[in-house]
Amino acid sequence: MTDSALRTADVVVDPRLPRAPEALLTEALTCLGLTPRVRELPRRRSPDQLAWMVMVTVPLHGFLKALADKSATDAYERLQKAVRGLRKRTEEQPRPLVLQDPESSLRIVLDPDLPPEAYRQLLSLDLTGYRLGPLRYDTTHSRWRSELDEVEPH
Repeated sequence: MTDSALRTADVVVDPRLPRAPEALLTEALTCLGLTPRVRELPRRRSPDQLAWMVMVTVPLHGFLKALADKSATDAYERLQKAVRGLRKRTEEQPRPLVLQDPESSLRIVLDPDLPPEAYRQLLSLDLTGYRLGPLRYDTTHSRWRSELDEVEPH
């Protein structure tokens, strides 16, 4: 993967996403040293909703390292604020921001109501222990987990 590809974040948004949360997210990604490339999905004609509001395709190891390096800065807080900006709107259920690795396709689901502890754990998450994903934060057990990896024999 080229150096420029490591600094690019492909952002795909639901066309119903208001511009303010989209702007918060692109600002947060820029503060993390990434160049966001944003595109909207075509409007869907079926009543089915997307499971996510925004998907960001970025090399996860590099992204998490950049996030950890900037955890004491405004960039870290901007990302949390951007994810919280996807919180429930009156006409629909809350939908998350999903991070996806372009090589492994592993996904990390960032729900709008993640507690601060989830972000702290995310900074040191060892992705090598996961194969299938998606990874979600389990608030009951206060940890990141992939249910599919837990049931799939290795």
